[in-house]
Amino acid sequence: MARLDLGAPDLAAMGGQTVTADILLQMGLDCASGRGGTADLVAAHKWFNIAASKGCGDAVRYRREIAEELSASEIAEAQRAAREWLTLH
Repeated sequence: MARLDLGAPDLAAMGGQTVTADILLQMGLDCASGRGGTADLVAAHKWFNIAASKGCGDAVRYRREIAEELSASEIAEAQRAAREWLTLH
């Protein structure tokens, strides 16, 4: 599976706008659906995890669904990326 940059290029373009759980949820949906490129379920899991940490119930459900499609190592990769993102932001 091709990997997108697990960083936040779309967030950088937002220019200081507050990052809400809804925005993070949408980023996960975009990654899961392949909007703008190839679908990346690891990145989707990452964004759903971050949105869930901000109280988004839909993100919890989507994260659970995505996890069924990933290996344990892919889930661990997504979790590491989410922790790193949260540490930096």
